[in-house]
Amino acid sequence: MPLRILHYADVERAPDDPELLARLVGLVRERRDEETLVFGAGDNLGPGVLSLVTDCRHALDFFECVEPDGDTFGNHDFDRGPEVTRDVVADSPMPWICANVRTDDGDDADLFATDQGVVPWTVCEAGEHRVGVTGVASPTTADINPSASPLTFRDPVDAAGDAVAELRERDVDHVVVLSHCGDDTPLAEDLDVDVVLGGHAHEEFLDVVSGTLLVRAGSNASGLSEVVFEDRPRGYRLPTRDAPVAEDLLDALESRRREAGLSDVVATLDEPVTVDRNDTKQGESRVGNLVTDAYRYVAEADIAVHSSGGLRTTDPLAGDVTPADLVGLCPFENELVSVQITGQQVRETVHDASLAQYGDEVPTHWFGHLSGVSVVWDDVTHEAREILVDGEPLEHGATYRLATSGYYVESSHLFEAFGPEDVVDSHGQQFDAIVEYVREQGLDPRIEGRVRRPVLDEVSDATPDDVSG
Repeated sequence: MPLRILHYADVERAPDDPELLARLVGLVRERRDEETLVFGAGDNLGPGVLSLVTDCRHALDFFECVEPDGDTFGNHDFDRGPEVTRDVVADSPMPWICANVRTDDGDDADLFATDQGVVPWTVCEAGEHRVGVTGVASPTTADINPSASPLTFRDPVDAAGDAVAELRERDVDHVVVLSHCGDDTPLAEDLDVDVVLGGHAHEEFLDVVSGTLLVRAGSNASGLSEVVFEDRPRGYRLPTRDAPVAEDLLDALESRRREAGLSDVVATLDEPVTVDRNDTKQGESRVGNLVTDAYRYVAEADIAVHSSGGLRTTDPLAGDVTPADLVGLCPFENELVSVQITGQQVRETVHDASLAQYGDEVPTHWFGHLSGVSVVWDDVTHEAREILVDGEPLEHGATYRLATSGYYVESSHLFEAFGPEDVVDSHGQQFDAIVEYVREQGLDPRIEGRVRRPVLDEVSDATPDDVSG
């Protein structure tokens, strides 16, 4: 019988929809036999609501049910910090396989979490098949996730290359790389491997590059990759939507939600609030207004701002809304902070919210979310024609209190106008602010014209079929 490999990655928020993740496990169980190996490719600890309230230990429920043969690290697997990751690794039922995560940048750098069982490579057996496996994380992990900053990330091609050389001496039939790099073309072009099982980029993918099969399964438990080794490896994608439900995992995750108080109803909606990609990316949406209004309310600030990339797409908020629904909008452990800035800094912040600094690298319609401030933005000059704060013209010499996520203060790659030196207060976790606001003020966000873009609107009205989200 041929070797089969099943592969998932970027589970991320799926545990917050227990039935969805339970269907992924059900699909694995349905497809598995004695000549099947199962691997993850990172971001299976978070982000998500349960990852926040359990220190990622909810993932152990998943691992014990799916019984993987190995996993590697994704950038979000360090969201709670390296020590939390170590604890989960130590209690995981499978090996963690990663060749390029180090504890320091010196010549004697140690592989991360070896005392807890991390290995740079291993050999797995399925029936008569011997499969060499290594794994690599994205080299940009520490740049995009400040919680991973105590660690360093070696070039994945070099690190995997060393591991592959070791594996080729172990009489293996096939060599597989678990990669959380997104673009796995360099691995395929430079390494002598059969398959790269990928993650990080959320779109499902299937291609052959330099004789190496590249596959991605998609994100949030939407599907499973299947690779069958016949005359050559052949890849397939299996959707989870109609898979059987693993009741044991469903019960475990539902129990964790109840114990954390995530199933309580805090508001009821008559009109659903959509949380799709357009809502999270565009300049004004009901969900964007909800989040920034919550920040401004809890921080008692004049203004609040949130980037276009910091909200997670999810199912609409509808009917009975729970804390889990609200925390899931921003499931990241970042403090809500207040910064004291001038009117000129407010103008610079609006400019950065427009993402004009990125030019054609981002879609035209993307724009940050605002509260307490309204903007008329010119998409030709890439400048604000008008900025009003609480209905009054912005005064460049005046000072304003702005509420935002501490992530945007610590990292300057989104908002450069303010920094740690401008912080005047902190207000607890950003997701708790959203829950507090809804408990006290209710849930009825509306579109108010906070971001108006006359040039873009004219183009959209003239050619509706040519402008998309």
